[in-house]
Amino acid sequence: MLLQDFDYPLPSELIAQRPLPERDASRMMVLDRAAGRFTDSAFRELPQVLSPGDLLVFNNTKVFPARLLGRRRGTTAQPIGKRNPAAREYLTAEVELLLTRQESDDVWQGLVHPGRKVRTGEVLVFGGGELEAEVVGRGEYGVRRVRLRTRQGSIEAAIDRLGHVPLPPYIRRPDEPPDREAYQTVYAKVRGAVAAPTAGFHFTERILEELARRGIETCEITLHVGLGTFQPVRTAHVEDHRMEAERYEISESAAATINRALEDGRRVIAVGTTSVRTLESVAREHRGRIVAGRGDTNLFIFPGFQFQVVRALLTNFHLPKSTLLMLVSAFAGRELILRAYQHAISERYRFYSYGDCMLIF
Repeated sequence: MLLQDFDYPLPSELIAQRPLPERDASRMMVLDRAAGRFTDSAFRELPQVLSPGDLLVFNNTKVFPARLLGRRRGTTAQPIGKRNPAAREYLTAEVELLLTRQESDDVWQGLVHPGRKVRTGEVLVFGGGELEAEVVGRGEYGVRRVRLRTRQGSIEAAIDRLGHVPLPPYIRRPDEPPDREAYQTVYAKVRGAVAAPTAGFHFTERILEELARRGIETCEITLHVGLGTFQPVRTAHVEDHRMEAERYEISESAAATINRALEDGRRVIAVGTTSVRTLESVAREHRGRIVAGRGDTNLFIFPGFQFQVVRALLTNFHLPKSTLLMLVSAFAGRELILRAYQHAISERYRFYSYGDCMLIF
């Protein structure tokens, strides 16, 4: 299966640069897999489109300000300030560190840009030295292991003060204060994601209350979105791609709720591709059942995959040649998805993180 089979042209003006003033004002395409057709709707119609007894599974991961902007500390530039040359506080080129995975209290994995010149042993300085990151190891594709330290207080507090919302690169603007709330679901609880599960952006308290009134059940699981979700596919053949592992957790209560729905024959509807990957990863290991616990998943879903749990999916529109587009193609069929995307383009849907959504059943 070729990577180019998952390409499509998208006018840049359809990439949403900001959220709508109201979360639930987005459009929603409804795609019927069995009939092979799609219709235009609005997200606010979701409670009416779903049926009593359906179970929505949300990913409650919480995005933290993982993007740190600072400078490299070097050994050849002129020191800043002549009064304290012994401090050797040399600041050279600007650098960006995107924290992607926490290994311990002070050791993280991250992407460094520009990363080619950043070597093991170097120190990156943020906030004038309030937070420092010593590079202690290197990985593929710009990944570094760094040890963080701060002058005072906790490392987490320093990240919150100095960090920026890790908006995706296709949002062509710096992050702004409103993004701290907008680039987060209303049900986000468990800190740890460097990218948001964006299918959940459309939900409001009003929609959640209406779902409950209509007898539509909900539960929450956690998958901390990291490199595995947004890492580009660099292989010509899809099957050769390998996903980076991401951490998940499913509570006893959530597992019981999902298994009851499966036993009753009710629809399990994943909110977002991260919920799909978590549920299907656990089901593959436990003969179609969901078992509570924590773990890592590097499950890569592409056409040919056999789904055991998820019967419907709410998702945003995804980038060409991405693992996310491959996942929805596996769920609904590549040709049907690409036809639906072409319709969305012709109807001027808004694409990607802050864009509109699609319900596939």
